[in-house]
Amino acid sequence: MAQADQLDIIFTAPHPDDLEIGCGGLIASLVEQGYRVGMVHMTNGEPTPHGDPDTRHKEMLAAADVLGVQVCEMLGLTNRVLMDGPEPRFALASVIRKYKPRVLVGIAGRTVAASPDHYQAQLITEATRFYSQLTKWNERFNDTEPHPVDHLIYRPISRSAQMESFASQFVADITTTFDKKLAAISCYRSQFPGERLERVIHYVRSLAGFEGGSCGYTYGELYAVPRPIGFTDPMKAFEKWPVPSIVERPKF
Repeated sequence: MAQADQLDIIFTAPHPDDLEIGCGGLIASLVEQGYRVGMVHMTNGEPTPHGDPDTRHKEMLAAADVLGVQVCEMLGLTNRVLMDGPEPRFALASVIRKYKPRVLVGIAGRTVAASPDHYQAQLITEATRFYSQLTKWNERFNDTEPHPVDHLIYRPISRSAQMESFASQFVADITTTFDKKLAAISCYRSQFPGERLERVIHYVRSLAGFEGGSCGYTYGELYAVPRPIGFTDPMKAFEKWPVPSIVERPKF
């Protein structure tokens, strides 16, 4: 039986608003399907030109409330100088060992024109999957017990400096939760005032339409896995194609 505080899946990224923009649709969808979902922000995202720590924290909690997650935590690492290394790995792994999710989701990609924290967060997340299962080292993880994470999933950043090749990809249908995604993003008024919010929503809507459309969904989010995806029953994964065919299918 699962523990009361155990989660099914944890999403992590360096700054509050990263997960909402990248993964908000899937986060809300999984919550609606009954899964226990956590969001872990590595830093508070401050300083920024228009924000402050207290405002950003309130916005983070408001966004988490919109998406409905059971857990929302901030690691307290330092924005702008986030670097992969032992201490950040220990911090994230301690949360993983505490909540014992089966799945860990992190962003992936080098954003040369934006914060280098994004790529460092990818490296931290990858290492954390290994660190979370280490034995005889509990004192480095707030005295939590080892926990193996079954699956690591990436949310590739569409504006990455280079296209990465992944063993597998899939698209999550977020059509029914897309409005929640936009509402969660809109909680960050300090980061997206006025016209900037309109531009962000236009970008998010366009990307979700493109990624979802590749699988016949109105809106979707593309994810990647560092290994082939296996099936015991492939037929369950290949349901009726949601895009109507230009040729009428025969009726049997």
